[in-house]
Amino acid sequence: MNRKDILELKRRFKKEDCTFTKMCGCYVNVEKEKVLEFRETFLTLPDTDLFKYLEISKKVLSGGVGNNLLELGFSLDDNFESEKQNFLMRLRKSKLKDDQLLGQLYDSIIDNCDISGNYLIVIFHDAYDVIVKTSDNIKMDDSEEVYEYILCAICPVSLSKPGLGYFKEEGKIKARIRDWVVTVPTLGFVYPAFIDRSSDVNALMYYTKNTKEPHPKLMENTLGCQSKQTATIQRETFQSIIKSTVGTDDEISEKIYTDIQENLNTMIEEQGEIYEATDSKPIPLSKEKVKAILINSGVSEEATAKIEASYTEEFGEDLPLAETLVDAKLIKANAHKKKEAQLLKKVESLENILEESHPQNYAVVLHVKPDKLPDVRTELINGQRCIIVPIKEDEEASINGMKHMV
Repeated sequence: MNRKDILELKRRFKKEDCTFTKMCGCYVNVEKEKVLEFRETFLTLPDTDLFKYLEISKKVLSGGVGNNLLELGFSLDDNFESEKQNFLMRLRKSKLKDDQLLGQLYDSIIDNCDISGNYLIVIFHDAYDVIVKTSDNIKMDDSEEVYEYILCAICPVSLSKPGLGYFKEEGKIKARIRDWVVTVPTLGFVYPAFIDRSSDVNALMYYTKNTKEPHPKLMENTLGCQSKQTATIQRETFQSIIKSTVGTDDEISEKIYTDIQENLNTMIEEQGEIYEATDSKPIPLSKEKVKAILINSGVSEEATAKIEASYTEEFGEDLPLAETLVDAKLIKANAHKKKEAQLLKKVESLENILEESHPQNYAVVLHVKPDKLPDVRTELINGQRCIIVPIKEDEEASINGMKHMV
């Protein structure tokens, strides 16, 4: 799954390009009861409603790939089949006309979705005629395939904020009525996945707004997929492994973690230079690479062995990408600190030079070129001892930074 494919789908969610056929929904109250179920022919909706629903559908394809958007594969039984996958295929094939299948999906979402309060489940059906593109990205008139899919969005419903409003009929300003408002989706999915401009029935695209709480129960129980950690969770897990192993001193553990982040970022940059001219995909961070980074960061052998073991236990075979574990904000903040430290060092060095060249116990300090030193002398003029520096007609002089003409 890549950003280019996702954007290709998302760009079509406009009134003039949209081909949604049906839209179904279910409104669930705080008691997890189905209050309302509905089905609409999407393109016959009033424009005001149609645009709002299009905004909802766009949100399910928003955010970072690997963080807000995850590619999930199905868990297979002993016969290498997936009951949930078969269910989703039947739901797609029904074009959302089978009330029994829709009811099953609603019930499963309600049982496995931990959203507190009211929420709306919206499901769209679409058939996208994928146009052939040449290698230089020019569209042809021929159709490559018809990508038929369903898109589901789960949207919290909350009361609008209290406030005053103008009531024209009464000619008054008074407290307005608070309405139940459908907000942007917090969860959603698209089945089948759209990968390399083609349908992949063995995967789906899963959306979570909150990358720290991706709702694994929904992934596993409702969709029948192997749950997957977001990039945010992987990064926080990696940080926790490092800091809990290297020591209890916060300052020391933070310093070591920062060094590891720097070395990790350097490794990524070096790999980027090597593979810049190729289409190579990012490589998962193996425990061998983790070990090398830890050693380069000065982590002891004992701590390195413990971190390796914890890393394998936490991530197993689903290894995170190196890019995922890099804390860009920390790298940027550390670079800023280094720059500040360098500037402070330069200022201190300049202050030392000035201190040496302008000793506090001297009233007058002269800086003259070496070839003029023999000409410098002292004389008693009008009873005062003076320093005499002969200056030729074509020479210039500066006193305390001010230019003096001879």
